[in-house]
Amino acid sequence: MARVAGSADTSIRVRPAELGDASDVARLLGELGYPCSRDEAAERIAVVRHDPRQHLLLAEIDGDTFGLVSLYTLYSVIHGDELARITGLVVQAGCQGQGIGRRLLREVESISRRIGVRRIEVTSNARRAEAHAFYRHCGYADGSLRFIKALGD
Repeated sequence: MARVAGSADTSIRVRPAELGDASDVARLLGELGYPCSRDEAAERIAVVRHDPRQHLLLAEIDGDTFGLVSLYTLYSVIHGDELARITGLVVQAGCQGQGIGRRLLREVESISRRIGVRRIEVTSNARRAEAHAFYRHCGYADGSLRFIKALGD
């Protein structure tokens, strides 16, 4: 595993993604299994930046980007409250276990509290056992089973 220079949790800076971050966003989404081009990443960043219910945050150390988290908030009729949903979280391969993912989750939790969210959900592919262990270690409990239907018509 590659150690990130200065990767103590205190040196991890989390900030909103900007259009100039499109290459890093595309690279990290590719690592998560959702490849896209730099131009596609720039379009996605633009959409998020213009939607107050969405957040796309990057974790960087000494100016280099090593992680990404995306967050969407919505009103839940079921719970009668605002809900936050983590729609993606990735830490660069070889850099896991150094506090980057935990730092991203703490920022998501801070944003959620600030805007009155009382519940955060995260979806993780059934095959990502390491990610499941990470979320559990960070205090997230197993929840509902999710079903998906692609509308290809």
